[in-house]
Amino acid sequence: MQKRSEFSGRFFYLYISNVKLCYPEHIQKDLFRYLCLGNSNLPNMEKTEKRPVDLLFDKYAESHQNSTNELIHWVCVPLIVFSLLGLVWMIPFPQLEFLGQYKTFFNWASFLIAFAMYYYYTLSPVLFFMMIWVIGLMSFGIVQLEYWEAAGGPAVWLVCLIIFVLAWIGQFIGHKIEGKKPSFLDDIKFLLIGPIWLLHFVCKKVGIRY
Repeated sequence: MQKRSEFSGRFFYLYISNVKLCYPEHIQKDLFRYLCLGNSNLPNMEKTEKRPVDLLFDKYAESHQNSTNELIHWVCVPLIVFSLLGLVWMIPFPQLEFLGQYKTFFNWASFLIAFAMYYYYTLSPVLFFMMIWVIGLMSFGIVQLEYWEAAGGPAVWLVCLIIFVLAWIGQFIGHKIEGKKPSFLDDIKFLLIGPIWLLHFVCKKVGIRY
């Protein structure tokens, strides 16, 4: 019994010595509280601060709790991004001759895309990469609308305007159901957060760390 007590005393002494060497003071206090009180819940052990992108998602999610509103956003947010891109795309842009054969590759939408992509990159490189593919597919769609117009179809700007208006009507219906106003009314940057907020659910579903 005495040997067991002596062994326990030595073990405790060595353990305390290692704790003091290996851990900062605030963690030492929590470990000692655990040893003395038997509390398995060690508060404040290693609290990691949330990243800015997660804080933005949390704020955005406050007004998107209703499942119907969320479903509407899955439909309307991509449509709004597509139609807005198309509307800006169709604003007349000066032809820069020094670009040669690539002069038709640039328009006002190029600057909108560059700004949005830079902002997404600062928040999450993974979501930025995913948005590149999304914007690429949308750009392809707009080009197809241009071909359609050239073949005698409706004007691209008119198609995009109709989609834009209808999608926003859907958004406000969703928020009417939710009972909360859209996040961008408090902060305009949430207009950019909507698309990557949807993508972050995709990342979670497939297990990609964003």
